[in-house]
Amino acid sequence: MTREALLDRVQVPASNVHRIHGEDPPAAAAAAYEEDLRRVFSTPGACFDLVLLGMGDNGHTASLFPGLAAVQERERWVVAEYVAEVSMWRVTLTPPVINAAGDVVFLVSGAGKASMLHRVLEGASEPVALPAQAIVPRGGATWLVDRAAARELRSSTRVGA
Repeated sequence: MTREALLDRVQVPASNVHRIHGEDPPAAAAAAYEEDLRRVFSTPGACFDLVLLGMGDNGHTASLFPGLAAVQERERWVVAEYVAEVSMWRVTLTPPVINAAGDVVFLVSGAGKASMLHRVLEGASEPVALPAQAIVPRGGATWLVDRAAARELRSSTRVGA
């Protein structure tokens, strides 16, 4: 899907595309992807230039779901975890590798996410319950939200809304 919607439309060398092999057993796919990332980012300070994320109406981001182990991971860069909420395995980047990115951008839209966006941005710190709060890159994150999603935010948070 990403290839069709984005990568096939821009000139990106194939050697710069590193995908998770979701067709493989989840644990093997996670281990192989982490090995690939660690090889690519073997130079000190190397990291993703940009991580583009969304946020679910339950506060999940990437495939970091509320209450599961992946959101609390501090060493591994990629993990596989069964997510009962969606009845499937997910392979996800973990907070350490996402937070090391040069830029992190969240895209959030829709009125159905308004109360959760308010909790994530203005509520108490609960990163295990609200995985989007576990994403705290050194340079901060940019949140691009539509008016419907921003409707419960304080006006000081809604700069540019």
